[in-house]
Amino acid sequence: MSTPSNGDHATGKAKNKAGGPNVRKIPDDVYEAELFRLQTEFVKLQEWVRQSGARVVVIFEGRDAAGKGGAIKRITEYLSPRIAHVAALPAPTERERGQWYYQRYIAHLPAKGEMVLFDRSWYNRAGVERVMGFCTPQEYVLFLRQTPIFEQMLIDDGILLRKYWFSVSEGEQLRRFKARLNDPVRQWKLSPMDLESVYRWEDYSRAKDEMMVHTDTPSSPWYVVESDIKKHARLNMMAHLLSSIDYREVERPKVELPERPVVSSTYQRPPRELSTYVDDYASTLW
Repeated sequence: MSTPSNGDHATGKAKNKAGGPNVRKIPDDVYEAELFRLQTEFVKLQEWVRQSGARVVVIFEGRDAAGKGGAIKRITEYLSPRIAHVAALPAPTERERGQWYYQRYIAHLPAKGEMVLFDRSWYNRAGVERVMGFCTPQEYVLFLRQTPIFEQMLIDDGILLRKYWFSVSEGEQLRRFKARLNDPVRQWKLSPMDLESVYRWEDYSRAKDEMMVHTDTPSSPWYVVESDIKKHARLNMMAHLLSSIDYREVERPKVELPERPVVSSTYQRPPRELSTYVDDYASTLW
């Protein structure tokens, strides 16, 4: 399972079913219908997690602009933030750098009845920290040795752990970076660190391959998602995650709306002038 995917090679050619250049893209109406069906299943999964007390951890890793965030948004769109949490940690503080490496991630692990989706995770050490020199060689080697043990501890304690690597070709990544340059709502996604990934494509490829060799284990495998076609990647990943968990639809308490109570004839609303209302901005648009 540690063989690198075509989409991560320097050629930028994705030749498999999910991301090949000749793949016919899914029609929008089919995509929207299947996306909603899968999202409905995630609501069922959420309710099963809540009722059964299961703990689910899903790790999203991969190239910059590979579509991790988009997949997370579609999964969580209709889920309760009290049950499904997204952990997207910033750079470690000075104090966190002095902790055991996994310590700050442990604080975000789920309690019973919760799901946590890590938008990048402890695998930062095997990627950006390794390539950019933010960790020492000794820290990196220790990470490769400890991570399978750490993850086995999570699994042994009952956590359902799933790891997804979003693979994107070099050409498609560059196209997405260029699209962000002039997009006022997505410019924040493009940082100097992202641009480094363009110049260090091969370094990141080697780091990913080495990480896979050490952490793609039978009990905690990596699942590679070809993501040159975003819509395909989202559906593929979501369907796979659902199929990997033996959940079931749980019975929910029946809710019935009561009859509308009769409003007391003695009640009078305060004069409108006593409240500060938001201006009707919408009516000025046409």
